[in-house]
Amino acid sequence: MQTVLISGGGVAGPVLAYWLHRHGFGTTVVERAPGPRPGGQAVDVRGVALGVLARMGLLERARSVRTRMRGMSILDPEGREIDRSTEATFSSGRLDSDDIEVLREDLVRMVHEHTRADVEYDFGNSITALTEDADGVRVDFARGASRTFDLVIGADGLHSNVRRLAFGPEERFAHHLGSCLSVFSADNFLALEDWQLWLRDGDAGFGIMPVRGNTELRIAFGFQSAPLAHGLRADGALRRLVVDRLAALRWEGARLAKAAADAPDFYCDAMAQIRMDDWSRGRVALLGDAGYCPSPLSGQGTSLALVGAHVLAGCLARARGDHRAAYTGYVRRMRPFVTLNQALATENPGGPASEASLAHAKDALSLDS
Repeated sequence: MQTVLISGGGVAGPVLAYWLHRHGFGTTVVERAPGPRPGGQAVDVRGVALGVLARMGLLERARSVRTRMRGMSILDPEGREIDRSTEATFSSGRLDSDDIEVLREDLVRMVHEHTRADVEYDFGNSITALTEDADGVRVDFARGASRTFDLVIGADGLHSNVRRLAFGPEERFAHHLGSCLSVFSADNFLALEDWQLWLRDGDAGFGIMPVRGNTELRIAFGFQSAPLAHGLRADGALRRLVVDRLAALRWEGARLAKAAADAPDFYCDAMAQIRMDDWSRGRVALLGDAGYCPSPLSGQGTSLALVGAHVLAGCLARARGDHRAAYTGYVRRMRPFVTLNQALATENPGGPASEASLAHAKDALSLDS
């Protein structure tokens, strides 16, 4: 039985582990966080990615926890409504679509619960070194003894540790898209009921949606920015930057700034894409955002992760131990799909891609081909 170590316990890693287990591989998932990560924005599962959840037996469960918006208002910088829609929202697209929008933490939790009986999870740990030879990859960990695996897959996000160890510095592959995104939770101090608000004020703006039965807000705040300096990630400097930018907004700036300052699930990062000539090196390969992050601006990061996991597992199963052939097949099948979905983020700077482009991109791959 081939053994596979997967770095990253979000969506891509556990879904890959599910399919690899189904194909007879021994799977271990290592995740730096102490457990499934809470928080995060609402994410979309669209087109062919819905088929992956269906084949896992999770689609109806995901539908049961989907967001259920009645529509959205678009506000001017003073908070006055200038447009509204009861047909679509910027976060999820058309409200009558079969596609679904779910909170990331709900999807992460359900995938973990679906796989934990068959997959070894090592939470609170991380990879520190990879040493490959003819027989496998010796992996050193921050905690515990070294172990050897036949294959290692990096499914550890935009700032992938596996990519850094196997391919080199992030700067070689990250392409900054000129903005940053912060996501955090707050009490529903705006009393929104299944209704989103969107506002732009200069080079900053936000989308606010109620979740958890309208008891909580999930706030996504974006602003134009140069690439973030590494020093901003330490000592709360990035949170202070976001708090200051929010406080400068003309409508609800003070309350939004306080919510960001107090949020236990505060997140902020640069909007960037990962673009690589290849997603494998030796016995190591990359999956999802680690290899081809399209950025949240595309709305397709989660769908790419789900589809990529299914495709990679299938390629490994059909290759019968030949990881080189498996990785070649994985890139050949996924590259056109990734290219189309990454293009959604840059088609219409400052706004969503067209419905036609999204409709084409989300279904531009067959799970059975």
